[in-house]
Amino acid sequence: MNNRKLTLALNKGRILRETLPLLARAGIEPLEDMSASRKLVFPTTRDDVQLVVMRGVDVPVYVRHGAADLGIVGKDTLLEQGADGIYEPLDLGIAPCRLMTAAPLGFTAPQRRLRVATKFVNVARNYFARQGVQVELIKLYGAMELAPTMDLADMIVDIVDTGNTLRANGMEPLEEIARVTSRLIVNKASMRSQHGAINRLIEAVERAVAAESQAA
Repeated sequence: MNNRKLTLALNKGRILRETLPLLARAGIEPLEDMSASRKLVFPTTRDDVQLVVMRGVDVPVYVRHGAADLGIVGKDTLLEQGADGIYEPLDLGIAPCRLMTAAPLGFTAPQRRLRVATKFVNVARNYFARQGVQVELIKLYGAMELAPTMDLADMIVDIVDTGNTLRANGMEPLEEIARVTSRLIVNKASMRSQHGAINRLIEAVERAVAAESQAA
């Protein structure tokens, strides 16, 4: 029997803050304060589970290649990167937001090809293709709202939470592309080789999600 330790990759930032209480209810807690440490790998209260912390875009990469057995990441990242080599067994319901198009107030589509700034180039390409709209996609990694202001793009595709940043920059959300929450993902090979251990972990997290839903 293979009893090696499971590695669970976690997304830094807001998702991590909302993930840790959920994992605690599932019986998985880091042995030290993750927010006060520069470490990236953390043992937990379960001898068979360790946590690693990284940027969200890297979580599916580590899971896909088997460097991590499981991960927790936003659905937006999964939509952008695709799901090769990954199972997505559980919607955790945390860190909700929307992936949307947005543009300056009073926006009118130009007669030329639409210029769209986004870090979600694959999602945007697929979305506008379904709409039958020809676009020039401009990949950016942050401060999307700046692109229309500086005439780099006509509109953007980005994550919208409260919409405050858009409003502060003279923009408004337009069309919703997808509702986004955080998901538990599993490496397909690990699911085969560590089936029992991974299933028990998934079930523990699923019970924690259900308990949180009932308490809300």
